[in-house]
Order: sequence, then structure tokens, then C-alpha cells
Amino acid sequence: MFYFDWTFIFLIPAMILVAVAQVEVTSNFNRYSQVRGGRGITGAEAARRMLDQNGLTDVQIRPVKGSLTDHYDPRTRTVNLSEPVYGSDSVSAVGVACHECGHAMQHAHNYAPLIFRNSIVPVVNLASSFSWILVIIGIILMGISEAPDGGIGSTILNLGIIAFVIVVLFHLVTLPVELDASHRAVVQISEMGLVSPEHEVGVKKVLGAAALTYLGALVMAIANLLRILAIAGMSRRN
Repeated sequence: MFYFDWTFIFLIPAMILVAVAQVEVTSNFNRYSQVRGGRGITGAEAARRMLDQNGLTDVQIRPVKGSLTDHYDPRTRTVNLSEPVYGSDSVSAVGVACHECGHAMQHAHNYAPLIFRNSIVPVVNLASSFSWILVIIGIILMGISEAPDGGIGSTILNLGIIAFVIVVLFHLVTLPVELDASHRAVVQISEMGLVSPEHEVGVKKVLGAAALTYLGALVMAIANLLRILAIAGMSRRN
């Protein structure tokens, strides 16, 4: 007889949202990568103009390999743009480049959610690596423990749950950070005329689709937490 893990149902809506988000971000990025911004300004040039406009002349812009690997590194104060973004004058390139500059602006202005997110990254990396391991070990030890409360296994299981909570917290704070960076990008692109007015809607679609991926990551993290809580509850009752 096959064992059906009913807790998997928590993940189904999240998996659907993540899949839809991935399709949206890929299709919108690819679509507007074929549309020129109308100003002849590449992603790197748009980033440089936005940074300089906001007094961030010391922030460097660097090309990096890959696609959709764009990111701002607060440690080196660099805006790192992928190959399809750095030298392209497409709507997608300008939008993505300016989004990363939005993070540079957040860093310069000590934007609280960004500072908090960056500060917990080391803890989140540990939590995401060991959360499932702690949960599995905790459940196994509870199963063989003779203590009414599950003994050390219960403690280890609780640590695993706390690790999942930390991951959820990270994704929860990441969402407003990304939305704010996109908002800054859209405002700057419009005010500085980095793309033609008729192409501003394309920038919003590209960045809106990207935001959906962060929402999907948050929903997936919450779904995993709910699943673990359900599994932990069953383990304690047994």
C-alpha cells in the first residue's frame, strides 16, 4: 500500500504560482528584449545616468555572465548587469538595470528593510541548509524516544521549525525591498526619459513580472512552513 502524504497539498498552490511567475518573467523579459527603448540608451548607460543623477558616482557598473543574473552587491557597491542587459538598449535592459540601481539607492539611503535583509543573510543561509535536516532528525528521535514530550527530538524539531520561520521572514522582507526598487526605477526612467513614453508600460510589465517571482518565493516558503507544522503536529500526537 502506498503512503499518501496529505501535507503535500500545502505546496500545490505555491508551486502553481511559482510556475506562473517563472513563465511571466521569462516571457515578458524576452518580449521586451526585442523592443528598443527609443532613446538608444543601453542598460549600462541607463544605470550610469540614474546613479549619477542620484549622487552615486562612486558606484561601479560591471558586466556579469549569464541571463537574469543582474544584482546589486552592497559589499563592493557595484551594479552587476548580465550580458543581455549591459549592452542592450531594449526596454527590458533599461528596466532591469534601473531596478538594480534602485537597490543602490536603497543602500545609500539606509533603507531599513534592505539593511535588515542583508544583515540576516548569513543566518538565512544556515537556516535554509539545515531546516529539513533538523526536522527529519527531530522526527526520528521523537519516534524512538520514550520520553512523553519527545525528549531531545522535540527540541531538534523545534529548531527546524524556527529555521523555516527565519526563511519565511527573509522572503517576507525581500518582497517590499524588491517592490520599492522597482518603484524607484519606474519613477527615474520616466523623469529622466530613459525610454520613450510609449515604452514605459513595457518597463512596468517586466518589473511587475519579476516582482511576481518574489511573491511566489514567499508563498512557497509559507507553504513549506505550514507543511512542517502539520508534520510536527502529527509526530507529537503519535
